[in-house]
Amino acid sequence: MKMKMKRRMAAGFTLLEMIVVVAMIGILAAIALPNLIQMPRRAKEATLKTNLRTIRQAIDQFYGDLGYYPESLEALTEEGYLRDVPIDPITENAEWELIYEVEDEYDYDEPETAVDTGPGVIDVHSLSPEVALDGTPYAEW
Repeated sequence: MKMKMKRRMAAGFTLLEMIVVVAMIGILAAIALPNLIQMPRRAKEATLKTNLRTIRQAIDQFYGDLGYYPESLEALTEEGYLRDVPIDPITENAEWELIYEVEDEYDYDEPETAVDTGPGVIDVHSLSPEVALDGTPYAEW
C-alpha cells in the first residue's frame, strides 16, 4: 500500500504547485510586457538620432572641404559625402525639414574666392509631428 502512495506522489505536480507557477509567470510577463511593447519605437528613435547625426556630419564635412554649405541634401550625395539621403524612420521617407543659413546683409568680410551659391543647408530636423518617448517633439531633435 505504501508503494502505491509513493508512486502517486511522484507521478506529477499538485494543483497548488501549478497555480503558483502560473501566477509567477503572469507576474513576470506583466513586468516585462510594457518594456517589450516600446522596443520598436525605441529602435526607430535610435535610428533617427543616427541618421540626423550622419547628415549633420556630412554637412559639416562639406562645409569644411568646400567653404560653403550645400544647397540641398542631394548635393551631399552628388559630391560623395553620402551614398543616399537617409530615411526618416518615423515618417518613413527621405524628406527632412531643412534649416538654411541666414544671409547677413552687412557681411563685408566675404572672401573674394567665395562661391555664389545662395543660402545653404546648415541643419536638418524630422518632419514628424509626433512626440518622442522622452516627451520632446521629433521635429526639435
